[in-house]
Amino acid sequence: MASRDDDDGFGHRRGDIAYRRILVGLFFAGVATFAQLYSPQAVLPEISADLEVEPAAAALLLSFATIGLALGVIPWSVAADRVGRVPAMTAAVVGATTVGLLVPFAPTLPLLLTGRFVEGLLVAGVPAVVIAYLSEEIHPADATRAAGTYVAGTSLGGLLGRIVAGPAGELIGWRASMAAVAAVCALATAAFIVVVPKAQGFRKHPLAVRSVLERLRASVRSPRLLALYAQGFLLMGAFVALYNYLAFRLGEPPFDVPASIISLLFLAYLAGTVSSSLAGWLVDRLGRRGALLTTAAVFALGTVLTLTDALPLIIVGLVVATAGFFGAHSIASGWVGREAVTGRAQAGSLYNLFYYLGSSVFGWLGGALLVSFGWPGVVGMVCALVAGAALVALLVLRPRPAP
Repeated sequence: MASRDDDDGFGHRRGDIAYRRILVGLFFAGVATFAQLYSPQAVLPEISADLEVEPAAAALLLSFATIGLALGVIPWSVAADRVGRVPAMTAAVVGATTVGLLVPFAPTLPLLLTGRFVEGLLVAGVPAVVIAYLSEEIHPADATRAAGTYVAGTSLGGLLGRIVAGPAGELIGWRASMAAVAAVCALATAAFIVVVPKAQGFRKHPLAVRSVLERLRASVRSPRLLALYAQGFLLMGAFVALYNYLAFRLGEPPFDVPASIISLLFLAYLAGTVSSSLAGWLVDRLGRRGALLTTAAVFALGTVLTLTDALPLIIVGLVVATAGFFGAHSIASGWVGREAVTGRAQAGSLYNLFYYLGSSVFGWLGGALLVSFGWPGVVGMVCALVAGAALVALLVLRPRPAP
C-alpha cells in the first residue's frame, strides 16, 4: 500500500491481499443488504392478492424500504466519519438482518410498511459508506473496478433475494419466503464480518454539525456532482419500475406465466453482475461520459424490446436493459468518489439518497401508469427517465480539459 503523502499513489492495488479481501467482503455486504431489500419484488402479485390491494400499493413494501434507505444514508455517513467505515457497515448489516427476520410476520399492512421502513434505515449503512471506504482504501486507478465488484455483489444479492422468494412464495407463502431470504442474508453478514480487513486509510472526523453541513454544502455546490446524483435518481427509478411491474404483465393473458417461472426472469440480474464488473474496462476505452451514455442507451434499447408479445424477446430485452442499468450505475457511483474533492462520504450518501428516492417515487408511479395505460405506459416512463439522464450527462458531464 502506497504512502498517503502521495495522493495519486495511495491505496491498495489489484493483486494485493487486502484489495481482494475488501472486494470479497463488500461483495458479501452487497448480498446481505440487497437480497432482503428487494425480496418482496418477486412476490408482489402474491402480496397484492393476499392483502387485496392494487399493484402500486403492494409495491409500497419496496418504496417504504427505499425511502428509509434514502433518509438513512446521511446519518450513517456522519456516524461512519466518527466510528469508522467498517464498524458502521457491520452494525448496519447486523441490524438490518435482525429486523428482516421479523418484519415479514407483521400482521397488517401498516405494520409491514413501518418495519420495512426501519429495515431500509438500517440497510442504508452499507451504501452510505461504501463509496468513501473504497476511495480511502483503493488506489484511484483501480477504484472503478472495485466499485464495479461491489455493485456486482448488490446485483447478485438482488437476484438471490428474488429467486429465493419467488418459488418459495408459491410453496410456503410470501411471508415465510421473505424470512428465508433474511436467513440467507445472515450467512452473508457473517462472511462480511470475517473477511473484510481493518481500514487503513480512515481518519476520524469530529462529530460537529457545522463540519457535516459544510461537507454537505460542498457536495451540492458542484454541478457535476448534482448531475451524477440525477443519474442515480432517474436511472434507478426507471429500473425498479421495470422490474416491479413486469411480473404483473407476464402473469396475465396472453402469457399466463406461473409465479415460480416468472421469478426465474430475475436471473437477468446476472447480466448486471457481468456489466458492473466490466464497467472499468468500458471507461478505459470510451471515457466516463462515453461509457455512461453507452450503457444508458443499452438500458433504453432493452426496455423497448419488452413491448413485444413474444416472450423470448421480452427476456432478451430484460437481460439487455439490466446489463445497461448496472453498467451505468457502476460508472456513476464510482465517478462520485472521484469527483468529490472533500466530503466523499457525504457525496456518496447524497448519490444514494437520490438513487433510492428515485426508486421510491418511480417504483410507485409505474404502478399507476400500469393501471391507466398498461405496459406501454411503464415503458414510456422508463425510456423518458433514461433519456433525461442521458441529456443531463451530455450537458453537464463534459470531459475536463487536459492539464
